[in-house]
Amino acid sequence: MSEKPRYYITTPIYYVNDDPHIGHAYTTLACDVLARFKRLDGFDVHFLTGTDEHGQKVEKAADVAGIDPKAFTDKVSQRFRDLLGAMNFSNDDFIRTTEDRHIASVQAIWARLIERKEIYLGSYAGWYAVRDEAFYGEGELTKDAAGQRLAPSGAPVEWVEEPSYFFRLSAWQDRLLKFYEENPDFIAPNSRRNEVISFVKSGLQDLSVSRVSFKWGVPVPGDDAHVMYVWLDALTNYITAAGFPDTESEMFNRYWPADLHMVGKDILRFHAVYWPAFLMAAGLEPPKRVFAHGWWTNEGQKISKSLGNVISPYDLVDQYGLDQTRYFLLREVPFGNDGDFSKSSMISRMNNELANDYGNLAQRVLSMITKNLDGQMPAQGDFTDEDKRLLEAATSLPEIVRPLMDAQTFHEALERIWVVIRASNAYVDHQAPWVLRKSDPPRMGTVLYVLAETIRCLAIMTQPFMPESSRQMLDQLAVPPDGRSFSSIATNKLMPGTVLPRPQGIFPRFSDEEASA
Repeated sequence: MSEKPRYYITTPIYYVNDDPHIGHAYTTLACDVLARFKRLDGFDVHFLTGTDEHGQKVEKAADVAGIDPKAFTDKVSQRFRDLLGAMNFSNDDFIRTTEDRHIASVQAIWARLIERKEIYLGSYAGWYAVRDEAFYGEGELTKDAAGQRLAPSGAPVEWVEEPSYFFRLSAWQDRLLKFYEENPDFIAPNSRRNEVISFVKSGLQDLSVSRVSFKWGVPVPGDDAHVMYVWLDALTNYITAAGFPDTESEMFNRYWPADLHMVGKDILRFHAVYWPAFLMAAGLEPPKRVFAHGWWTNEGQKISKSLGNVISPYDLVDQYGLDQTRYFLLREVPFGNDGDFSKSSMISRMNNELANDYGNLAQRVLSMITKNLDGQMPAQGDFTDEDKRLLEAATSLPEIVRPLMDAQTFHEALERIWVVIRASNAYVDHQAPWVLRKSDPPRMGTVLYVLAETIRCLAIMTQPFMPESSRQMLDQLAVPPDGRSFSSIATNKLMPGTVLPRPQGIFPRFSDEEASA
């Protein structure tokens, strides 16, 4: 196995009762950007995504569709695989909870929990939301105008009474609080951490982990009248993909515990309360960090099928471009907060930041090299203090951006990159190489060298966010494929005399009419 430092990052596994939407793309994009960043920073990365295919919702949806659950999940799971290619995601594994490797893993963790007396057989009576696959206490419910009880998510609940196996979650309250105290970075952002701690302090009840009212799930070992409750089944995917139940394997010892579970804020409780309790109860290490991001609205409105305003990631890519979509989603709002999608904001970002700031910088610098220097990289002369400041700002970007990425503050990471882009444009205007062409050609060459070097550093740094556009920019600088890692920024400088290909525009501008279309 590789001697590189390792990094294991996961998306939640997506529930196969619907088509992929902007929320799925957003979560996976955040993981993809971080996975790409870590690879460029010298890490051995394992990036997992997949689909959650068991449970009552799937069984009902398959019945409505008139097909068996496996055929239904095969069809819908493929849609999530298709999204990976459409968004240029770089996952290393795609897991399905219907796979044999996962069924073996779930049954193995169940056996561990039974052996440690963390699971017992009882009976359950409570309010259950099929849509959430979750039970709720009376105090958590509200009522709509018709008197229907609703879960905190807005999902209708129904009264369920049935035999059930229970996980002794109540016994883990103090141990979880101790774990949160000893691992202050386990839950992020901080506002979500406070929510989880408050929930756990309010008291934990034993958790139902099996059902008998439907059959589409992993059978409980030794009692096939029960299928495992979806969250024990689903959450275990993260260790399945790391090689569990073979805890002696090189794979498991290298990648577990996971460095980061990325989730939406609606499923934080399951990942930050139930999951570490399951793992510790089974004698396994919890993950290092769970980050819960916010939700998107559409032009100020909550996204819903009934309103007809669901945002398709395919539509965004078709209309605006892949890298433009990737950039906007992680640039527009502080990651972790809720965000509002608007066409006008997206086009403003694309025109002002991508086309004007970044694209125009590269286009005019490379065009000047083509026009004035026969397309050859100039020789560098003596650097002025202004030259040195710009080059230092560019070459120090990995050190500046790295802690921001580790904190999942993607918008801040992009802003620090854009500080250098804006400084580069100001440098062009101040140095005026078109004037130097007549008055001091050697100095013009130095200025263009400084700018080309700065663009090289910028293109390397923007690869995680906009891989294809950055590749095109690096190609236009004749940077070889093995010179595109972060470590190359300081060592693989552009060589004077290198012939550069004729530059092509990378980021098109969009009209106001396209914003209102």
